[in-house]
This record gives sequence, structure tokens and C-alpha cells, in this order.
Amino acid sequence: MTVTIAIAGSGLAELTCAWLLASRGHRVRLRPRPAHGSRPLLLGEDTLALLGSLWGAGPSGESHRLTHRHVRWAPGPPDPPLAQSATVVDGALLCRQLLDRLATHHPDTVGPDGPDTPRWTVTADPPPGHPGEHWTAGRRHLLAGEAPLAPGQDDTTARLDRTDLAWLHLTPLGNGRALLQAMVPGPVARPTHLLGRLLTASVLAPRLLHPPETAVALPAAPRLHPFPAAAPAARTPGTLLVGAGAIRYDPLSGTGTAQALRTAILAAAVIGSAAAGTDPGPLCAHYTTRLRTAFHEHLATCARLYPQAFPDPSWQHELNACGAVTFTCLAAARRSANRYDRPPRR
Repeated sequence: MTVTIAIAGSGLAELTCAWLLASRGHRVRLRPRPAHGSRPLLLGEDTLALLGSLWGAGPSGESHRLTHRHVRWAPGPPDPPLAQSATVVDGALLCRQLLDRLATHHPDTVGPDGPDTPRWTVTADPPPGHPGEHWTAGRRHLLAGEAPLAPGQDDTTARLDRTDLAWLHLTPLGNGRALLQAMVPGPVARPTHLLGRLLTASVLAPRLLHPPETAVALPAAPRLHPFPAAAPAARTPGTLLVGAGAIRYDPLSGTGTAQALRTAILAAAVIGSAAAGTDPGPLCAHYTTRLRTAFHEHLATCARLYPQAFPDPSWQHELNACGAVTFTCLAAARRSANRYDRPPRR
């Protein structure tokens, strides 16, 4: 059976879900949101392959190729450079390219809503009245700013370093520029100042001509929405949260884009199975369980890695938060073991 789906948003997860559903013959109504400037995005080979397999094409246009990754996570000398291919693209440009591809192949998808009521809504932003706040494992923030590479520096290697307070990541962007990021264990009042101070304490400092002149601080703790899926009711469309609105990983994992794409694949599978006659209640419960399981495993990795790098007591709050949210996930899984885990209807 063909159903109508409203897609609210035009990030990678929303666009990919729209593409999959439209390709399977469903009526998709996409409501794009305005883009907000350029956004460097580091895509590993596995993520690029997944993107290409879903869309039949990968990023086109300007990009920068990386060949190696160099890591110093624990105190002491760094690990040997690891051959690890990746590509830096403009995430906002990539989304515009995918939106154009969607509009070309499925022109009825992008445009005003039709007269029919959607059976499902797919979005990365929980709509007003959607129950439950995100479970957030900590308060850590990611500082980010661009700066010029020093003359003669290698621009094909991404580098991870750590200080007692933070980990730092240097990503060459091409054309003599680099993105510097630092993860710190809480909110920051002066991100540009702190990013420069962390750079000075790092072995990465000589690789930049000078510290970033401007920087932003973004919330970056792992988070999960407790109810990312709600089955349709008599007069209410079902809701599936995708991308960072459903689950957000610590940037250290490097798999955020791949995870966003996987939520789109799973959401499209839920809608397709429900349209074929499967009870949407268990399907939504399965969607929720899959995300909770992935989140639990991710928090376990964070709880193992962070103590190896940071003796600073300010990181203890982050470790405690990982443990508390892990306990919450396990308790929720036990409660829903013998029933459909549905949020209360508003």
C-alpha cells in the first residue's frame, strides 16, 4: 500500500529517508529548511560507500582528500600514523546536491503539501508536544574554529592530540586551511580564548600559522531521545525522529554521519513494513530498541576511552553522566521488554 509521508527538514537523514521512500513509490512531502552556511564534514571511506550505495552517487564538486590519521590519545608518544582514507566536504553543499537529485528524480516530492493527510512524519527536530526530553550523557562542548596551516605542513593527515583538559583534532581542509576542534568537559564562556590556550598546550601548535581568530562552542555530549518513534493513531500521524534529533554520538567516534544515515534507513524500513500490513506498534518499539542498544554500546566505549586520557577531575562528571544514562537505558529496556514502548499521546 502506498502511504503519504511528511519529511520536515533537509539534513542528510531527512533527505535520505525521503529518497528511499520516494524510490519505493510512496508519496513524500518534503519541507526543506534553510541552510546555514558552510559546514566542514569529514567522511570516512565506509561512510562514503554507504552514501553512494543509498543515493547512487557521492559528493561532487570541491573536496579535500586525506590519506592518514595520527593519534596521541594517552600521555606519551603518539601512535604511528595510520593509513586511513577520508574526504572533507562541505556538508551544507552536500545536502543541497542531494536535494537537487531528489527533486530531479522525484519532482513531486519537493514542494507544497498535498491535500491528503500524512500517515507518518519524519524529522530530526522533535515537533511541539512530542513527549520526552533527550537523555544527555554529560555537559561537554566542542570548540571549533578555522586557521591557516603553517608553511610546509602536511595537509593529507588528520591529527588527534590531547592535553590534561581536552582532546583536539586538526583536520586539513585544503587550500592551506585547517579546522581545529577541541572537546572540553563543560560549557565555555570564551571559546576563542580557550581554544587558543589548548592549542598552545598541544603538539599541534606548530602546525598552524596562528590560532583560530574566531571559534564557536557547541553542545556535543552524546544524547538519545527516549521516544524516537510513535505509531500512528486514529487522527495523529506516526512520528519517527532521525539523525541527531534521535541519537547523537560523541564526535570522537567519527561515525555521526554514518549513524544519521542508518536512522534514515531504519525509519524507511519501519514505514515500508507498516504500509505492507505489519502492526506499526512493534515496528516502532523495534526502532526504539535498536537506537537504545546502539547508544548503550557507544556510552560503554566513551566510559572506557575517556579515563585513559584525562586525569583532570572535571572529566569525572562526564564519566558519571555516561554511567547514569546507561542505567536509564537499561531500565527502560527492561520496562519495555514485554510491551510496546509507546510515549503518551498529547
